[in-house]
Amino acid sequence: MIDEVEINNKNININYSDSGSVFIDSEISDQGLKTAKALKPWRKGPFEFKNIKIDAEWNSDIKYSIIRPHLNLINIKNKIVGDIGCNNGYYMFRMLEFEPEKIVGFDPSAIYKNQFDFVNKFLNIPENKIKFELLGVEHLPFYEHKFDVLLCLGVLYHRSDPIATLKILKNSLNEGGTLILDTFYIDGEEEVALFPNERYAKMRNIFFIPTISALRNWAKRARFQDFEIIAKVETTEQEQRKTEWMDWESLEDFLDPNDKTKTIEGYPAPKRVYVKFFNPFSIPIRDNEHERFKSM
Repeated sequence: MIDEVEINNKNININYSDSGSVFIDSEISDQGLKTAKALKPWRKGPFEFKNIKIDAEWNSDIKYSIIRPHLNLINIKNKIVGDIGCNNGYYMFRMLEFEPEKIVGFDPSAIYKNQFDFVNKFLNIPENKIKFELLGVEHLPFYEHKFDVLLCLGVLYHRSDPIATLKILKNSLNEGGTLILDTFYIDGEEEVALFPNERYAKMRNIFFIPTISALRNWAKRARFQDFEIIAKVETTEQEQRKTEWMDWESLEDFLDPNDKTKTIEGYPAPKRVYVKFFNPFSIPIRDNEHERFKSM
């Protein structure tokens, strides 16, 4: 399907401005538009062509504007970067502005891989610069190389063992490497985590939502150092909403219609904390931890 899309303009440029869109200097043909719509839902974006804007469910520029200054601060130029849970590659395309040596995205979803391939068919960025792997965080210990910088955005609360996940991330960093992570959190000073009964904001695959104190303890158990909070942000309908390109349920359907501070199930509404972790050294992971992690 993607191979059938015709590209009229071979001199493609990607715009790295702060407009919010990954802008592709080309027009989409009727067949290309049909293909793009067949790839719905588009969760992350926006992507903007000369004649069409793919306005995704998430206005991902809001999140990128939070992490961008820190990507600049740690200087990812000529570094090997990994994006864990990369979705369709929006953040990968945005990070090219910093001229990393290579960006590798990890996501086991075939639909997101197809969306990535659709966009990159126009951009034609070679695989030695930007690569999508149909793999998850559990495959990182077996990957061919480690990373100088890792992003792990919106993944940790989907894992049934968050400490094992943090250990995997830490040991996938080169010495001196940096992890930038965001996850749901709940208010409070106690070292505890919410464990939803069946669903959280209508999602079945949500396990632990910690206080920041509990998250800091998880990081210590994983032997991270320099736990630095970048931002704490409430999820709003400005950031997550229905669009023409994702016309299923979205945030407005996940919250209590009479009290937006609660989910439809009565839990605290989604808030995210953004954290930067530093890896001074790596620690070995026992073989049985690999086997236990693969079974999750």
